[in-house]
Amino acid sequence: MPALRPSIVCAGSSRRSRDPQKRSHAERLASRDGYFAPESAIRRVGNSPVTPLLGGGTAVLLQVAHPLVAAGVRQHSGYDRDLWRRLVRTLRALYLITFGTKTEAEQVGERVRSVHARVRGTTPVALGPFPAGTPYSADDPELMLWVHATLVTASLSAYQSCERPLSPEQQERYYHEMGLVAQFFGTPQNVIPPTLRDFHDYFAAQLASATITVTPPARAIATVILEAPLPAPLRLFAPAHRLATASQLPPRLRDEYGLRWTSVHELLLPLATQSVKLTTKPVLYAASRLAPPPKTLMSALARGS
Repeated sequence: MPALRPSIVCAGSSRRSRDPQKRSHAERLASRDGYFAPESAIRRVGNSPVTPLLGGGTAVLLQVAHPLVAAGVRQHSGYDRDLWRRLVRTLRALYLITFGTKTEAEQVGERVRSVHARVRGTTPVALGPFPAGTPYSADDPELMLWVHATLVTASLSAYQSCERPLSPEQQERYYHEMGLVAQFFGTPQNVIPPTLRDFHDYFAAQLASATITVTPPARAIATVILEAPLPAPLRLFAPAHRLATASQLPPRLRDEYGLRWTSVHELLLPLATQSVKLTTKPVLYAASRLAPPPKTLMSALARGS
C-alpha cells in the first residue's frame, strides 16, 4: 500500500469543500485535496467519457482472458444478473480514487481489498493451461497485476485512439499514477513493472504465453458484455461500445472470442466514436456543474432506467 496521509481541510474552506460528497464534478476537477492534482495525467484521461464507454469492455475481456480471473468472476460475481451495477461500482471506485479526497480514496481502497479477500476458490474444470482444482484468489499478486495491466492498456488505448494522443512523458506519468491506484486496490508495489517500457514488455510476454487464452467462462462473460442490453441512458452508445471493444483487443484474442473485424468495421469505428464524443460532452459539461454527487447519476445507470 502507498503511504496514506489524512485529508487536510483549510480553516477557511467553504462548507462544500468540507463536505466532499456534495461537490459537483467540476469542483472535484479543481480540487487539490486528493492524491492527484487537477493537471495530473490520470485526471485528464479519466475525465474523458470515451475512457470508460469505449475502453471498459476491452478491459473486462482482457481480464477474463486469464482463465483464473474468468473463474473468479464466474463463480463470485452475478455478472449474468447485475453486470452493470457491478461495473458502475468499479467505475465509482476508480472515480473516487482519481477525483476524490485522500479520505475517500483510502475508504474505497479498504472496501475493494475487503471484497477481494473473500474471492477465492478452485477451478471446477480444466481451463486453458490450468487443470481442474487449480486454486485462485483475487488477492494473488500476479492476478492483481494482470487486472491492473488490462486497465492501463484499455484506458490508454481508448483515450489515445478516440480522444487525442499523449506524449511519451504524459504516458509515463499516467502509468505511474495508475500504479498508485493499483496499490489502493491491493496490488503490491514490488510486482508492478517500474517503467512503462517494462510494463509493455510484461504485457507482451503475457499475451505471447499460454496463460492468456479465452476459455468457455470468458466467452460467456463476453456475451454478456457485448450482447446484453445496456442501461437505458447508454443504449445510444451500444454500437460504438461493441466496435471499440473488438477493435482494441489483440487479434489473437479477438479471434478466440469469435469477434469479426473487417474493413467495414474499420470504417465505421471513427464515426461511432465521434458520435459518442459529440453526444456526451455537452451533457457531461452541464451535469458536472449542476448535478449533485456523481453517485446519483451512477445509481440511475446501474438500475438501467
